Amino acid sequence: MSLKSTLEIDIVKATTSKIDSVDFENLLFGNIFTDHMLVCDFKEGAWQKPIIKPYEPFMIDPSAKVFHYGQAIFEGMKAYKDENDDVWLFRPDENFTRFNKSAVRMAMPEVPEDIFIDGLKTILEIEKEWVKKGLGNTLYIRPFMIAIGSGVIAQPSTQYRFMIILSPAKSYYSGEVKVIIAEHYSRAANGGIGAAKAAGNYSAQFYPTKLANAKGFQQIIWTDDATHTKLEEAGTMNVFFRINDTLYTAPTSERILDGVTRKSLIDLAKRDGLNVEVRSVLVEELVNAAKDGSLKEIFGAGTAAVVSPIVAFSYQGTEYQLPKVENSFAQQLKEDLTKIQYKLAEDTFGWTVKV
Repeated sequence: MSLKSTLEIDIVKATTSKIDSVDFENLLFGNIFTDHMLVCDFKEGAWQKPIIKPYEPFMIDPSAKVFHYGQAIFEGMKAYKDENDDVWLFRPDENFTRFNKSAVRMAMPEVPEDIFIDGLKTILEIEKEWVKKGLGNTLYIRPFMIAIGSGVIAQPSTQYRFMIILSPAKSYYSGEVKVIIAEHYSRAANGGIGAAKAAGNYSAQFYPTKLANAKGFQQIIWTDDATHTKLEEAGTMNVFFRINDTLYTAPTSERILDGVTRKSLIDLAKRDGLNVEVRSVLVEELVNAAKDGSLKEIFGAGTAAVVSPIVAFSYQGTEYQLPKVENSFAQQLKEDLTKIQYKLAEDTFGWTVKV
């Protein structure tokens, strides 16, 4: 995938920048946005010319199908700045491919590579001062598409809007994370849209997560919809389990998102000589491992949080504490990954792409 821009994009620069008013040391994730946004509409069967313009609200018809039938998808990516002030992306081809897989599943038009990639490159060049140096500093990238066609008849829209907005970020989760294993609610079902990064997947999680929060847990480990015996994802992340010295994670499926961080951690673990098994892990296995002391670690993996260690889980009213281990796989893999992303270690996989 090339990041050489060949796309014609209209650019309207903001008259002033709000960057000097931002406290980059105390950022609340996803709350502050940069000065510009990319907008590109699909209408009359074709993608129109993209425009980069000042970040601002916009108007759409109250009957727009995104409001009534939930045609909305998104991606999560990050930009990183190295010590030479160069800006880098991490595996943008994976996000581009997954975005269009989501589009197909939601009966939305696929976004051409030049609009997605060249548009992203151009807006990052404009907003490069928002990408701060130093480990932990990133610029979170949110490409998304919504149905803007009007009318409340239950059918796909004929008009769509693709956008990219940017948000400076530090850590996603802070403090210790405890989870509860789902016994009733499900994140996704076979034949559904669990493998798509569709907005509705996340809104459906809010209520059961609210119930978990009320019990003192930050997130839920989701189980399969049919039997609730297979461990699948943790909150909005893929999830890994270390039992003795083997790392386990569930295979991707119609119910489980094909996470970019997940697949990167698997490759890094194999490179480092760690034992990795991609297979379904049963709730019973996890509980038994917690009881006999063989369960060493649980951690979530995703773009926003990168790696999020879990300190305890609850199942059927019993809480199980995770031990504090030396030579944590979670810490090792997070360091391996972030060093590549920030160009502090050689990228032997060819994952990083210079803007």
